[in-house]
Amino acid sequence: MAEDAGDSIGAMEPLGIGESSRYRATVSELAFDLTQKSASFKGGLPPTIVASLANLVRSMNCYYSNLIEGHDTHPIDIERALNSDFSADPKKRDLQLEAKAHISVQKWIDDGGLDGNAGLTEEGIRDIHKRFYDEVPDELKYAVTPDTGERVKVIGGQYRGNYVKVGNLVPISAGAIPRFMKRFEDHYSKLSKLETVISAAAAHHRLAWIHPFNDGNGRVIRLMSHAVLSNALDTGAVWSISRGLARNVQSYKSHLASCDLLRRNDLDGRGTLSEESLAAFTIFFLKVCIDQVDFMKSLMLPKTLQTRMKMWAEEEIRLGKLNPKSGLILDALLYNRGELARGDVTGIVGVEERHARRIVSGLIDVGIISSESSRASLKLSFPAKLASRLMPGLFPEMAE
Repeated sequence: MAEDAGDSIGAMEPLGIGESSRYRATVSELAFDLTQKSASFKGGLPPTIVASLANLVRSMNCYYSNLIEGHDTHPIDIERALNSDFSADPKKRDLQLEAKAHISVQKWIDDGGLDGNAGLTEEGIRDIHKRFYDEVPDELKYAVTPDTGERVKVIGGQYRGNYVKVGNLVPISAGAIPRFMKRFEDHYSKLSKLETVISAAAAHHRLAWIHPFNDGNGRVIRLMSHAVLSNALDTGAVWSISRGLARNVQSYKSHLASCDLLRRNDLDGRGTLSEESLAAFTIFFLKVCIDQVDFMKSLMLPKTLQTRMKMWAEEEIRLGKLNPKSGLILDALLYNRGELARGDVTGIVGVEERHARRIVSGLIDVGIISSESSRASLKLSFPAKLASRLMPGLFPEMAE
């Protein structure tokens, strides 16, 4: 059994920005703004579009979260992995499998695997880690001890059994982790939805500060944050914070390191750790969330999306890759809120049924529409390979 060195539970206080804090008004206003903007964005999207966009956001979130850890697996390669199309290069294949594992866990979250505040419980956090490492390839299941170079196998859902050092921080003793995780759960899992949003950044850092696992802490923490915000804000998983954190990665890591610092003086809260640093990270975190909501909303403006889709379709038609009448179907899908009955296609394109089926098949093959069966309705899709055309800036174009 791992040794508990008797670390004081108070060592990770404060756990949030309290009502009496001088920073409370600022973070409350940002949390309210985020709540309003997130609800407006999702509420303006038809359910079919929400589901299709969430599929793309999962790949985007996976890409950026892994990128923060130094693993660059482009969403197009992630999409290929989801279709069991793996690279012949063993290292690239392992990264594809790692990304596939990440997608699997996030889909479980998005499908309700961590309802309510379950993502802030000890069981929920261990479950995220276990589900991820159960699917990660063996070669990526090892952590290297910085001081000795020893390779330690990471067991999914199992807490570390040794001391570690993360930058300048030496986290709590391994045996103390269960006590600190209980305190973490007792505080964060019982908050109201608004308080959960306000405290999301604090929970993000404090879990990093505990550093419960030998490896995978960063991705687990970001998946936890995704689950927490998705449930508290009912986001429909159509936006995610990982893109914003990755695009501001130096500020992100600097804020996390600053939150490790002890209270500076009597004006810096009443806990062991700095309230000023925690407030600065909370403000940064909430502003990043708001920025991501605004960005995704700008991409999904109906007229803007329709223009981009029309330009793409016209180019594909000129190149002979799509039937000239394909654009009519795409226009109808956008007009009908992302879904179209198959029986309506012949009337829209003005050709016989067999010819209409061929036009539909061409659109399905390129990935812009999907259907659950040969008779099911058609739905608009957003494949990663078309994201640079339909949603520029979502992630970098894939290098040739």
